[in-house]
Amino acid sequence: MENEELVSVLEALLFASGKEVSLNTLSDVLDIDKKDIKDALEVLKQNLIDRKSGIQLVQMNDSYQLATLEKYYAYVCKLLDNRPKPNLSPAALEVLSIIAYNQNSTRAEIEKIRGVSSDSALNKLLEYNLVEEAGKSDLPGKPMMYKTTNEFLKTFGYTKLEDLPPLPTFEEATAEVENESNDSEETIIDKTEE
Repeated sequence: MENEELVSVLEALLFASGKEVSLNTLSDVLDIDKKDIKDALEVLKQNLIDRKSGIQLVQMNDSYQLATLEKYYAYVCKLLDNRPKPNLSPAALEVLSIIAYNQNSTRAEIEKIRGVSSDSALNKLLEYNLVEEAGKSDLPGKPMMYKTTNEFLKTFGYTKLEDLPPLPTFEEATAEVENESNDSEETIIDKTEE
C-alpha cells in the first residue's frame, strides 16, 4: 500500500470508528508495521493542519482519534444537544489531580491527602469517565484502586501522563507560601501607614 493511500485509509478507519483506536488494532487490521502506521498518522495530522480542517488527530498514549477542534466545540454542542462541558468542582479537581499524579490510588489514600471524604467527587469523575477502576489493591480489605483514562488525556489536551507538568518540590512550595505571606504582611503595613 502506498503511503498516500495508507494515510487515507487511516483517516477513514478513525472517522468510521468515532472513538479512539489503538496502534496495535490499526496494525492488526491493516497488517502493516506499527512504525509505518505512526509515520502515516503524522502525515495525516499535518494534512489536517495544512488544509485548516475543523478536525484534528488526537493521540492518547498509543491510541488515536479524530476529534473536532476545541474552538468549534460550541457549534458542535449546539447542533447535537447543547450539553455543556463537564463542570468539575474544586473538590473533583483535587481528587482528579491526586489520581493523575498517583495512578492506582485507593479512596483511603485520596482522602488521607485531602483530609476529607471524597466519595461525591470520585463518583462524578467516574461518571464523566475521567477516572476508572484499576483493580483491587493488595492492602487489607482489597480496596479498589483508581487511575485516569484516555478521556482524561483528551479532555485536558495531553498525549500521555508524562506530559503533565511536574509537581513543585517541597522547597519551591514552601518558598511560594513564604512569598505570599510576606506580600500579605506588606499590604497590612501599607494600610496601617495611611
